[in-house]
Amino acid sequence: MKMPADIKNLFKRKWLKRLDRYIIVKFLGTYFFAIALIISIAVVFDINENIDDFIRNKAPLQAIAFDYYLNFIPYYTNLFSPLFVFIAVIFFTSKLAENSEIIAMFSTGMSFKRLMVPYMISAGIIALVTYVLSTEVIPTGSVTRLEFERIYKNKKSTNYARNIQLEVDSGVIAYMERYENYNKTGYRFSLDKFEDHKLVSHLTARRITYDTAHVHKWIIKDYMLREMKGMRETITSGDRLDSIINMEPQDFLITRGQQETMTSPQLREYIDKQKQRGFANIKVFEVEYYRRIATSFAAFILTVIGLSLSSQKRKGGMGLHLGIGIALSFSYILFQTISSTFAINGNMHPNLAVWIPNIIYMFIAVYLYRKAPK
Repeated sequence: MKMPADIKNLFKRKWLKRLDRYIIVKFLGTYFFAIALIISIAVVFDINENIDDFIRNKAPLQAIAFDYYLNFIPYYTNLFSPLFVFIAVIFFTSKLAENSEIIAMFSTGMSFKRLMVPYMISAGIIALVTYVLSTEVIPTGSVTRLEFERIYKNKKSTNYARNIQLEVDSGVIAYMERYENYNKTGYRFSLDKFEDHKLVSHLTARRITYDTAHVHKWIIKDYMLREMKGMRETITSGDRLDSIINMEPQDFLITRGQQETMTSPQLREYIDKQKQRGFANIKVFEVEYYRRIATSFAAFILTVIGLSLSSQKRKGGMGLHLGIGIALSFSYILFQTISSTFAINGNMHPNLAVWIPNIIYMFIAVYLYRKAPK
């Protein structure tokens, strides 16, 4: 008895949906398995490297487990997410190709483009998880992790800043030659006020100390103030002057890894605020802000590359596919590091710098997609 066409089509559509679920489960299952395997190895190596510091500094076991490693795992998982995506796609797709399952899919009339649908859905899930981790979860945990490192791993924090210049109010420019954080004191301080591009007051002081008990309150020591009104100039001086200046030490004292402790909205607010004040040393914050978006998007590009490479059955099995995939994923991470360095230390725009690896690998993805078996 011949099956009616509508029932046959219904069965076919249902089978394709089941296939989508099968590929998505395989993809995500392999992805999280790769994470568990590689991060477990990383934790073992990290314990072996830092065990002496933990013992010497008497780090509590609870702090090691919950303050450090509970935040260590998501941080490095997110950092090496491109590697995990590549390994996952190539590993299970090569198995499908070896077992002739992809050939069976193509024999039903499925196109390569249609095969990509569950892969792209999986990549979208990974991209979303990566983005949420990097923008909200990891910054909160990094505060605890970096504080643990400072106390129990002898990581030194930044205690001073040099040649600080920023706009603290409209037309008001503050400058410090050096700031020492241990005593909250800046040296060789000046404060210039401009009106209609003309200097109307110039204050200089030997030192200035931040009053931690009050917001924006500074104690100015050994000062001299020059005020210009037309052709007339008034000079006053004194030993001490209490003043409200719209700046705080955290506005110019950048600590190691500070950008990692900020959520994306906090980063955006900080960058805009510092740009408005004319503070130049914010490249590392801009790179971090744009990198979070670019790294999340990379899941789609690397999934296309991995699928295109491993969807065809080859002699030698999946070993060749895995080798190429790991080499490409490590080169992608290397490109990310190099381009970010150019942005921080050079004149390249941070947004362009973090997207250069994605642009390069997008061309590779298009080329391999065209060469993939259809």
